[in-house]
Amino acid sequence: MTMSRGPTPLPGQEHRSGAAASAATSGTAYGLERLGRSWTWLMGSAVATLVPGVLILVWPEATLHVLAVLVGLYLLVNGAFRFVAVFGREEHGERLPGLLLAVLYVLAGVLCLRNPLQTITVLSLVTGVVWLVSGILTLYTAIVATDLPHRGVVLGAAMLGIVAGIVVLALPMESARALTRLLGLWLVLLGLAETAVALAWRAVLRKTHTAGSHAPSEAA
Repeated sequence: MTMSRGPTPLPGQEHRSGAAASAATSGTAYGLERLGRSWTWLMGSAVATLVPGVLILVWPEATLHVLAVLVGLYLLVNGAFRFVAVFGREEHGERLPGLLLAVLYVLAGVLCLRNPLQTITVLSLVTGVVWLVSGILTLYTAIVATDLPHRGVVLGAAMLGIVAGIVVLALPMESARALTRLLGLWLVLLGLAETAVALAWRAVLRKTHTAGSHAPSEAA
């Protein structure tokens, strides 16, 4: 039995629908670009790193199951933040490291949440690798990016991520309590570093906005 697909659209209607779809797609991309370049979005990513760190530190008796869930949620949320932040990069060469990093965070978060009863060694390996790769890719972006404001702050955050990954991978964790304290401490430190990056970006945006508002009056 043949189902009717409805009336055939006129050529003009197809053109208008295609133009509307294209406008919707470009509007979405523009919205993601503005959101990714917003300092509040960067601050949101910093808060998403700080909150799990503080919870882990004030709750040292948390079981390995709870720790894996908190770390998994942290990785998933930060992966989403980093994916949107990719659209804020002006040069396409700077977007690839950010995209790879977002995918890494999401995959690691899914791995932690899929099997929260995993061993301490596995959880240390996942978080250590993510932080190490994140620091390396951030360091690469900070070096190759042109006209990067407050490059020193970004370099400092990248180096902190590299050190955090190396420490977590190198130190043997024999108990959930030791791993809890270490991960909580590094999450707080990384969250503070991301907060510094967000505040530095806010200062740049305010300076640019002030310069743009004064330009017409000077030209007049």
